[in-house]
Amino acid sequence: MRKPTLLIAAALSAAPAMADEGMWTLYDLPQAVYAQMQQYGFSVPYDGLYSGDGSIKDAVVNFGDFCSGVVVSPDGLVFTNHHCGFSAINAHSTVEHDYMKNGFFAKSFEEELPNEDLFVSFMVEQEDVTDRLRRMGIDELKPSEQELFVDSLQNEWSKEVKAKDSTLRLELKPFYEGNKYYATTYRDFRDVRLVFTVPKSMGKFGGETDNWMWPRQTCDFSVFRIYADPKTNGPAEYSKDNVPYHPKRWAEVSLDGYKEGDFSMTVGYPGSTSRYLSSYGIRERRDAQNEPRAQVRGVKQEVMARHMAQSDAVRIKYETAYAQSSNYWKNSLGMNKCIDSIGLIAQKAAFEQKVQKYVDSTGYLKGKLDFGELKRLYDRRLGMVRARMLFSETFYGTNVLATRAIKVHNGMEVKGPKKRKGKQYVEFDDDSGKWDEATDKEVYAALLDNYRKQVDKKYLPAFYATIDADFGGDCRKYVDYVWANSVLMKPGAKIYVNKKSFYKDPGVAMGLDITEVMGLIVAPLKAMADSIDVQERYLCAAKLRMEQDMPNYSDANFTMRLSYGQVGGFTLGGNPSGYYTTAESIVEKMKKGDKQPDYFAEPIMHQLMSATDFGRYADKATGKMQLCFLTNNDITGGNSGSPMFDGKGRLIGLAFDGNWDSLSSDIFFDSRLARCIGVDIRYVIYMMDKWGHADRLLDEIFKK
Repeated sequence: MRKPTLLIAAALSAAPAMADEGMWTLYDLPQAVYAQMQQYGFSVPYDGLYSGDGSIKDAVVNFGDFCSGVVVSPDGLVFTNHHCGFSAINAHSTVEHDYMKNGFFAKSFEEELPNEDLFVSFMVEQEDVTDRLRRMGIDELKPSEQELFVDSLQNEWSKEVKAKDSTLRLELKPFYEGNKYYATTYRDFRDVRLVFTVPKSMGKFGGETDNWMWPRQTCDFSVFRIYADPKTNGPAEYSKDNVPYHPKRWAEVSLDGYKEGDFSMTVGYPGSTSRYLSSYGIRERRDAQNEPRAQVRGVKQEVMARHMAQSDAVRIKYETAYAQSSNYWKNSLGMNKCIDSIGLIAQKAAFEQKVQKYVDSTGYLKGKLDFGELKRLYDRRLGMVRARMLFSETFYGTNVLATRAIKVHNGMEVKGPKKRKGKQYVEFDDDSGKWDEATDKEVYAALLDNYRKQVDKKYLPAFYATIDADFGGDCRKYVDYVWANSVLMKPGAKIYVNKKSFYKDPGVAMGLDITEVMGLIVAPLKAMADSIDVQERYLCAAKLRMEQDMPNYSDANFTMRLSYGQVGGFTLGGNPSGYYTTAESIVEKMKKGDKQPDYFAEPIMHQLMSATDFGRYADKATGKMQLCFLTNNDITGGNSGSPMFDGKGRLIGLAFDGNWDSLSSDIFFDSRLARCIGVDIRYVIYMMDKWGHADRLLDEIFKK
């Protein structure tokens, strides 16, 4: 039921602390939210966000299905974060041409580097299709059945969209815990080339020491370009004949800066939040997901870091995986700290009591929403969820031996003659250049030893008995034996799947033991999943009904969202954070680089950051070269690379992180502390100019 706009606006103005929270869909942005944005200083017309010709949405991209980005030139230049371009930069790096370490600038279109499997997506349109799905009976299905139904419907509707325009695709996703469904149409461009990156010393300045922390000085940006079919200016697979894409909208880059209290807006693709999650779900997140994830990753990362420090070749092979692992290792630690420090579980439980009173007084969902049942279900599966997290963090995606051992049992293409079973085989591509044997062996052995210490013995794969009986309990000796004797690790070997020798292979046998334990863990969890999902959906529905006089946004699900707010810091323990950092602050950290590797920077960077005159890049009010800044925009994973716009819709920065003091924001937005950390666009342009001497790119960005 829609409430009058003035009533909603009044409710918002009565609770200004909550007004900045939210990841809002653009196509149906509530008028009351837009009115609040205007009060903060936003002057772009409502239609200029989504529906107008050349609206802001048309300049923002889904970058690679894991980050966000923004088009900044009429020739398809895209800004995103350095850590979003990390894997692409790393893929082009060798010991001889280490672009990760030394940076890269293509001095011509011909030097721009193509990237296999990298794409960007533009959102074309979005539509609420909830009523259509309800008429088709989706509410009568179990959650697991709904998922299959939605997948099949997405395939059907995608075919209809492609029949009209082959460059489009459609996604159908649940919103509001499955209480609504939106269909979103995208246009994908798959020829995306690396154009510019600063050295890792700047793009990842501060490393894990500063990750999720404030103050920050990280120059977290990289530059790519979209290429298109020369005849249509539309999507095309990579070809040397493709030309730079000419977008209908690109963001104007502003060097005017910002001051405290100025309007700030991010538009991007936040990945996943769970703010409707029950108190029981939050406890599970803390104890059965975050804690074991951080524990296992800490073990893995210690081994990886030691090997990476000893060899540039090993570093290049593992630094992407290490960065991905360590990011959410630290996030898990920080989230748990925040959950406990603000008493979040107790807060949620108190809110659920209010919901229960609302249900009792109105009869809405009476007999359906059952907090007692929800608690019983979560209690039953807590240990299993923890075991699953320990299991997946140990065996999945951690090393090549375990990966191959599992994959050989799960969906590999069987080759050879169809009628001669004994000649049928599977084989792995030669990817030996992507991993290091000594590193992988030690990682796997350390994880196997750790896993035994963390789980109930019923969750131990059967090969642990072999480790004890044949190798004296030494996991490293077992890993060495399997590696040396399994056909899985023989370069170019065919693995014949229908011969008696198949299951006698130690690697194949190990993989079977692993998959059997996964089945033991997953089966009972699947049995409970539907019941928990239904109760969580009812809880969300009850909250929405109880708060129907207020706009409510859906949890993030990697669809385009808008967040608005203001530039400004926070106060913790009576200490103000400040809202920007300066060149002087990075120089002070750089001086510690000989003792703290995360603060190392090349001499040229010391020189550039120690300049006495930063010219047009200095802030007009402070006279300082400002590097990073804070806003109270809402941010989560996937928002990395999101453009930060001022009140005129001009680009002033790129969002790249949240702050340590509010890492519970994926499940609870603390308006007092939650902040978005952005890299100042003037810092970006300064580095392109003074370090990269990228005149051709600057001319492209600033030409009228």
